[in-house]
Amino acid sequence: MVSEKELLDSYPQTCAPGSLSGTPGNLTEPQQKSLQELKEGLEAAGFSQRLDESTLLRFLRARKFDVAAAKLMFENCEKWRKEFGVDTIFEDFKYEEKPLVAKFYPQYYHKTDKEGRPLYFEELGSVNLTEMYKITTQERMLKNLVWEYESFVKYRLPACSRKAGHLVETSCTVLDLKGISISAAAQVLSYVREASYIGQNYYPERMGKFYLINAPFGFSTAFRLFKPFLDPVTVSKIFILGSSYQKELLKQIPAENLPVKFGGQSEVSEKEGGLYLSDVGPWRDPKYIGPEGEAPQAFKL
Repeated sequence: MVSEKELLDSYPQTCAPGSLSGTPGNLTEPQQKSLQELKEGLEAAGFSQRLDESTLLRFLRARKFDVAAAKLMFENCEKWRKEFGVDTIFEDFKYEEKPLVAKFYPQYYHKTDKEGRPLYFEELGSVNLTEMYKITTQERMLKNLVWEYESFVKYRLPACSRKAGHLVETSCTVLDLKGISISAAAQVLSYVREASYIGQNYYPERMGKFYLINAPFGFSTAFRLFKPFLDPVTVSKIFILGSSYQKELLKQIPAENLPVKFGGQSEVSEKEGGLYLSDVGPWRDPKYIGPEGEAPQAFKL
């Protein structure tokens, strides 16, 4: 099994020039001091894993460089990882029902955006929870979510960083709301709430860009009402688009990487798993796969 140091040494550890303040390679002196203080505090508390600069800075950014708050957040995350069994999830969890679940709640990674980020798609408007819960449970869906997060961190991001030539820490998400109804949204609310909690508290600062497409009438107005209560940095990453979204998406995503169904040129044959199951990206390309090996799959095609 590859060590943490061996993995980190195998891909760039500095973000692109001009990246957000507080990211690796873009630190002020006070931020550098806070980073050192956090690392020393966690080492003194007995922690030895996940103390790399990128990880610690994500927790610091999530807590506005309040070292005490970032330390508590990190400690809570490590406690959760132990209780949830995160470190052995690849060995312990197999999501055999994924090919069936994908038909009722499409969630998938597919290639990268123009900045080298993994592209993540979720078709919330296609959710059929009634049928889905005949073949899986919310608990297993959340297990799969964590499995995917771990795959994202250990396989997708390293490969994307090698291809980009700089550290890639975040994803570009496209959330398709086409056909969504109030009843469907209400059905999936419990899962979305739990999934959001896991993302915000245990995988902080992983959102690079977030596009909501096919947003229903009035959605943008409602969002504007909430904007004053949201962190400005978070707001700057969110784009709410109606049905005429292709032009905006193509500003961020190369046409050859954007699926045909969203106005791009990328197609995947059913033999390869189709769009929902093929999982195409640098993490499947031998040129960019490092000592971690190829990204595992939770199912067999």
